[in-house]
Amino acid sequence: MSIRSKRKEEHLVLAQTFFQSEKANSFDQLHLLRPALPETKVDLAAIKTTMFGKEINAPFFINAMTGGSPKSLTINKELGKIANQTKMGLALGSASILVKEHAQLDSFLVAREANPDGVIIANVNAKTAPKDAQKIVDELQADALQIHLNTVQEIAMPEGERDFHWLDNLKNLRQEITVPIIIKEVGFGLDQATIRLLKNEGFEWFDVAGSGGTNFAQIENARNQNDLSYLEDLGLPTVIAAMMAQKEEVNLIVSGGVRNPLDVFKGLCLGGQYVGISNVFLQAMEQNSPEFLLQMIQNWQHELAGLLAIYGQKDLTNLTSIKQYFDLPLQDLIMQLS
Repeated sequence: MSIRSKRKEEHLVLAQTFFQSEKANSFDQLHLLRPALPETKVDLAAIKTTMFGKEINAPFFINAMTGGSPKSLTINKELGKIANQTKMGLALGSASILVKEHAQLDSFLVAREANPDGVIIANVNAKTAPKDAQKIVDELQADALQIHLNTVQEIAMPEGERDFHWLDNLKNLRQEITVPIIIKEVGFGLDQATIRLLKNEGFEWFDVAGSGGTNFAQIENARNQNDLSYLEDLGLPTVIAAMMAQKEEVNLIVSGGVRNPLDVFKGLCLGGQYVGISNVFLQAMEQNSPEFLLQMIQNWQHELAGLLAIYGQKDLTNLTSIKQYFDLPLQDLIMQLS
């Protein structure tokens, strides 16, 4: 097994080791005002929408996890089946490994084979050459491409990148890639200045991927002989990152620490067109079974429809109008950053 594939396998093991199903995060400090008399009914059709031109059953999706190793092949095959059965989007883990190890293609392609007509999102790092990124998009028949910005993870990673001059290549990627591009963090949150900079360069989609869920500094620190645990607290909370992105009026995806349908609903109320979930779904499958995850996602779809009814919403179009209020620590942070 190559060094890259070995790292992928280690990430999967450590993601499970550090997983906390009820880990507190910024979603807990955001509250929504509910009408006692909503005059609505639960309707699964109310949460249906489209994602990159394809119909999906709900505005949440399986966000980037893995690919490029034997274990990830099995995982992506099962996730592809589940995405197909639940009619939801699926983002794959970083496929940049394919530039130097094309033999790992099957570990990504199995998801498209299991979900031939659904939404598949490819993922590469910010240094991937445009021609290589487009080849990955073509081979996976991807509907969109995530480009991840992961400087904190790279510093914590023993073999990580140390040159973060990425903007010129991002501009080249934007000009060459034929599908929508999503700029994505990896659990440390996109800040408003970066979103504004890239928006001015023509980027339209942003996944804030804030702190509160999987912590890749923690994961990489566990692989590191040096103690870089001080990096683990550098994340921007998901709620704050989403509020910053909303101010920039971009196409927004909310992810980072989403644990349940109420977190999904809050992400939508923060302006997210879609909400991404990674490790919660991965651990539901790994610690139980693919059938368990399938039932879980189906339950989430029904429960999200129930939340719309509770909050007096007949569809997804007006969720940002629901009045929000915050616990004082989060309110203080919002005021400091405004």
